[in-house]
Amino acid sequence: MISDKGEHEVSMGILAKRSSMTFFSDAVSHYSHRVRIVLAEKGVTVDVIDLTNSELPEDIAALNPYNTLPTLVDRELVLYEPNVMMEYLDERFPHPPLLPVYPVARGESRQLIYRIERDWSRLVDEIESNGPGADDARKELREGLIAIGPIFGEKPFFMSDEFTLIDCCMAPILWRLNRLKISIPETRQTKPLKQYMKSLFERESFQASLSEREREMRDAS
Repeated sequence: MISDKGEHEVSMGILAKRSSMTFFSDAVSHYSHRVRIVLAEKGVTVDVIDLTNSELPEDIAALNPYNTLPTLVDRELVLYEPNVMMEYLDERFPHPPLLPVYPVARGESRQLIYRIERDWSRLVDEIESNGPGADDARKELREGLIAIGPIFGEKPFFMSDEFTLIDCCMAPILWRLNRLKISIPETRQTKPLKQYMKSLFERESFQASLSEREREMRDAS
């Protein structure tokens, strides 16, 4: 159960576990969103407190030396890097596993997450900053997603038969395409990507992870 201390309370049903966690989350950030997906996938009981970087309480600065979102507090442990949070949650709540068991496969998964960070997450950040490079970043992200479209025809998830942390990183980016003013054309090449997006967005844990502001993103074309 995730209890949202913002404007609403969202049921995260599946296999709720007792927890004293608090997750300080940015309701529109794709980095916060990826962690919320993991929390939902694991069915963790956690208090989600929606904030913005412009209204951070003093408590955050006391917990997090960078005074940033997201910040995850689990008893005496404080984490403030999203990918570290995801791996911690996967180890703390091992079912269902979101990283492969074997070291080689785990290494490959981590490398893919790193590539998503370098190749796409930075482009999302550039577009959202609305700086001078936003249009170029938008074009690069659109072309990159179209180019990899066919790989989603090989396996149901991102190069995997199982839902993993890689999908937790991809889903928030794909959900934000309308907000980023990126349109993926309906072609034979992009059909597998479109199907992948549909399956991610219909997933129970994904729906449970959404903030109210994120739900509104798909309504804006």
